[in-house]
Amino acid sequence: MRKQLVALLIEKGIRDTSILQAIGKVPRHFFIDSQLDKFAYQDMAFKIDAGQTISQPYTVARQTELLQVEKGMKVLEIGTGSGYQTCILVELGARVYTIERQRQLYDKAKIQLSRMNYHPKFYFGDGYAGLPAFAPFDRILVTCGAPKIPQALLDQLKPGGIMVIPVGEGEIQIMKVIRKDLQGNIQINDEGTYRFVPMLKNKSGT
Repeated sequence: MRKQLVALLIEKGIRDTSILQAIGKVPRHFFIDSQLDKFAYQDMAFKIDAGQTISQPYTVARQTELLQVEKGMKVLEIGTGSGYQTCILVELGARVYTIERQRQLYDKAKIQLSRMNYHPKFYFGDGYAGLPAFAPFDRILVTCGAPKIPQALLDQLKPGGIMVIPVGEGEIQIMKVIRKDLQGNIQINDEGTYRFVPMLKNKSGT
């Protein structure tokens, strides 16, 4: 089923072989309700705990492709969620720092990924604030819809770095690819419309 999913993603235009290999390796059925196992490798989003979702595989692949991750890069992920996207980043050889504001998801992902022998650095907190103590980051990936681009995340992006973030206050967001040049200038490109759960402030949440 994973091979069929990879073939479908190729049909939909995903070309990065390292991303396709990662998606072919990470067992997505570990991240959803066991009753939905037979649907795990279809290109669908599913609800998970705390009213959140696991994105459809194409969205995961496309965001990751836009991020242009290289082995050894320091990557900040905003919104751990199920941990599936986190695993893809780890498979690409990134040093992943992932932050989640929903305690239920944070606790569950830490246990799940440890069992699978994935070891990113987990943080419970406000994604809007990022992780200034560990900045700058080569790449920043936001996996929830933000009403605007958080200045704190721009500040934590390394010169020469890339941030991928869905931006929009309604049900539909525009995927933004933000590049910071070596002088600190910002360039923003739009890369299509998507649907994400909203990015929430503060770290309260159970």
